[in-house]
Amino acid sequence: MQKEIISLENITKFYTGSEIPAVNNVSFSLKQGDILALLGPSGCGKTTLLRMVGGFESPQTGIVQIGEEKVCSPDVWIPPEKRDIGIVFQDYALFPHLTVEENVAFGLKKLNKNQVEKRVSEVLNLVGLEALSKRYPYELSGGQQQRVALARALAPKPKLMLLDEPLSNLDIQVRLQLREEIRDILKIAGTSAIFITHDQEEALAIADVVGVMRRGHLEQIGTPEEIYSYPASRFVAEFVTQANFLPARRQGNDWETEIGSFAIQGNHRCDTGEIMIRQEDCNLQPDTDSQVKITKRRFLGREYRYCLETPSGREIHARTMVDTIIPEGTFVKISIADDAVKVFSEEG
Repeated sequence: MQKEIISLENITKFYTGSEIPAVNNVSFSLKQGDILALLGPSGCGKTTLLRMVGGFESPQTGIVQIGEEKVCSPDVWIPPEKRDIGIVFQDYALFPHLTVEENVAFGLKKLNKNQVEKRVSEVLNLVGLEALSKRYPYELSGGQQQRVALARALAPKPKLMLLDEPLSNLDIQVRLQLREEIRDILKIAGTSAIFITHDQEEALAIADVVGVMRRGHLEQIGTPEEIYSYPASRFVAEFVTQANFLPARRQGNDWETEIGSFAIQGNHRCDTGEIMIRQEDCNLQPDTDSQVKITKRRFLGREYRYCLETPSGREIHARTMVDTIIPEGTFVKISIADDAVKVFSEEG
């Protein structure tokens, strides 16, 4: 059975002069070896929460425990350097005057020379940079610099890694490659990690557990599959899945919308709400009797993305495989399986 590597209990943080908490009563735990992504828009509190785990900010209330040790509580405060954590910053924070191997060795002060050389070789091999050990940071690409930062943080074998938007400064192709590598590196090292991001795909691709934050609250935490398939709130559904939302009214067992009716299971106390339709769940068929029109079609390589206008003038989107090619200006019928539709009533 996996042990808990970190637990937070009722963490709340106010900044001076603000009556609105930056982090509001957040609790969660993470198992040894798992990777947690804290996902949310700018200003949602994810960076503040990460900094409190690291010891760079202190909460007004709550408890943080890393491994068996309580590092933050009303009567306990352990400074960052004693929390047994590794940190990878957004800007890498490498020492420009030190070589790759010297950067990686920087945090290994307690080891003798042979032990340092052995550990540096191990982590550079892990991140695929052994051949570049004598180079300086300015001689490396952005992706290589990020690997050095990761190796340096991993070298002391911390209990927990904290990664602050580690890929945000990289080109898209490098980001796609490195997000896979980061997950593999952490898994091979057996290191638990918390990383923050505002990129939904990045969170779903790297993490074992995703926590979605909004206005200081942890709106939902679960596996990537749970978050995507069973969003707990309209915000999570919109932010993570980029789904469409249409006003709906219940008529008997069905929910009526301007593009059709859907039989949606569940106990809903309200008769009005919004239905969520994921873009990839929309099936499009040309239909001259329909009032839904394709206004734009964009080719995205493996799929098409259609922009559709409903009778009320509302804009919705659909994604299809490349074998579905329908011209702009075509009126189409949208069909969606009932079990692919979720309703958010006025009471949630």
